[in-house]
Amino acid sequence: MRIRSLGVIDDAVVELSPGFTAVTGETGAGKTMVVTSLGLLLGGRADPALVRIGAKSAVVEGRIAVGPAAPAAVRAEEAGAELDDGTLLISRTVSAEGRSRAHVGGRSVPVGLLGELADDLVAVHGQTDQQGLLRPARQRQALDRYAGDAVSVPLAKYTAAYRRLRAVAAELDELTTRARERAQEADLLRFGLEEIAGAEPQPDEDAELAAEAERLGHAEALASAAAAAHAALAGNPEDLEAVDATTLVAGAHRALDAVRGHDPVLSALTDRLGEIGILMADVAGELASYADSLDADPLRLAAVEERRAALTHLTRKYGADIGAVLAWAEEGAARLAELDGDDDRIGELTAERDALRAELGELAQALTDAREASAKRFADAVTAELAELAMPHARVSVQITQTEVADDSDGVEVGGRAVAFGPTGADEVELLLAPHPGTPPRPIAKGASGGELSRVMLAVEVVFAGSDPVPTYLFDEVDAGVGGKAAVEVGRRLARLAKSAQVVVVTHLPQVAAFADRQLLVEKTHDGSVTRSGVTALEGEDRVRELSRMLAGQEDSETAHAHAEELLEAARSGR
Repeated sequence: MRIRSLGVIDDAVVELSPGFTAVTGETGAGKTMVVTSLGLLLGGRADPALVRIGAKSAVVEGRIAVGPAAPAAVRAEEAGAELDDGTLLISRTVSAEGRSRAHVGGRSVPVGLLGELADDLVAVHGQTDQQGLLRPARQRQALDRYAGDAVSVPLAKYTAAYRRLRAVAAELDELTTRARERAQEADLLRFGLEEIAGAEPQPDEDAELAAEAERLGHAEALASAAAAAHAALAGNPEDLEAVDATTLVAGAHRALDAVRGHDPVLSALTDRLGEIGILMADVAGELASYADSLDADPLRLAAVEERRAALTHLTRKYGADIGAVLAWAEEGAARLAELDGDDDRIGELTAERDALRAELGELAQALTDAREASAKRFADAVTAELAELAMPHARVSVQITQTEVADDSDGVEVGGRAVAFGPTGADEVELLLAPHPGTPPRPIAKGASGGELSRVMLAVEVVFAGSDPVPTYLFDEVDAGVGGKAAVEVGRRLARLAKSAQVVVVTHLPQVAAFADRQLLVEKTHDGSVTRSGVTALEGEDRVRELSRMLAGQEDSETAHAHAEELLEAARSGR
């Protein structure tokens, strides 16, 4: 891994051993930046404050060995990345302005892909994880994670049923709590639909009645105008001397028709006059029929106005016109059918809720059984680890309990009792520790000293590491609060773990660092303006000097030097 312009590190290359690598150095030298760099490669949050002052960006590049069939390799190739002779090249750039870019196998990728790859590449365990493990919810997650498919399979089914129950309960609550409002809405809709159905409006009836009312209201004027127009076109029988238009046009046609054969132009005009005569005769006939059809019937006009008033009553309440009223009625009928069906829907939802609650009870019981079965194995594994960590008499147990509820409708049935339940089941999980024979088990947050708590947490992490299918584990100062013989046992246990996986430990304990296959020193120098950190692989005398500094704070002390050599020799022979 190469780190450039990140925090106090200017430019450093970190080469990790395939086995156990210990990262050491003075407080503030930049050990945390090594962990941070790995976090960035794993898709961690990009903080522009991490960029070295004066630099435009920070860059972390990693070269990770993966098999061609490994999940991380397959996922990377799906994203377009290429493997380089069995290794995956990953880089992450963070600009001082906060922008972040990621590349995998030479291909630019979303940062989220790094997080997906990380799940199959590295497991990070740090002090934050330790503090989190003090919370019961986190302890339940830890047990579930250890149990694997035995819990994850029924938990997935339980979660799906729980979400459906929440949705059903919410809909049922909405239907029942708003029953009064829904009843009022149904009554209003029913009244409106009955009112519209009683009036029996027809499409466009309001427009047709408006036109008829206009015609009936002016019937006499319309009839007089039609008669006058008819007389002008066809003549008035009572005035034999009057000249009408039809007679005049006919005379003109006869005059031209007599000579039409002498000139084609005049022949065409003759034909047009013939057409005009025919058209005038047709219009005159229609005017006569129109005048005869008009009836100034005050009774019909009153009936039309009454009908218009009834339709206007509807349009004032339900729409701008009869078309809108009919549309309202169609929508209202659909909504009323929905409201009238709510009682049936309530019955259906109630039955589904009860069935889901019974199903959740069975799944919660399955989860409890699976957790209890895994809890014994988990506790035994952690207890065995504690024996390796200089706590031979300590005993860890896992307590799984449920909270009973007084009202059966508030819980699910587990073990013949109505108990409270949530999105992860009905179980409350807590790790208990009995550090010495004869002491009662107590929650680990209360039953362990600082050093004991660190070892318990480390034991839990090591148990996790043994069940995780990832090839690399990073422990960030999980040995805080441990010293003396216990520290030696911590180092020995990590060395054993490194026989089956790659282990990287950031530590301040020489007893732990002595067990490492490779020790990296993070150190800084000061040139008057810029602090630069380098990462150096320690060998021979240099490693003895660093262990001497860690032991006594004096790397040149002969006593510390002898102690460091003795510690290294003991670590080599005691693995």
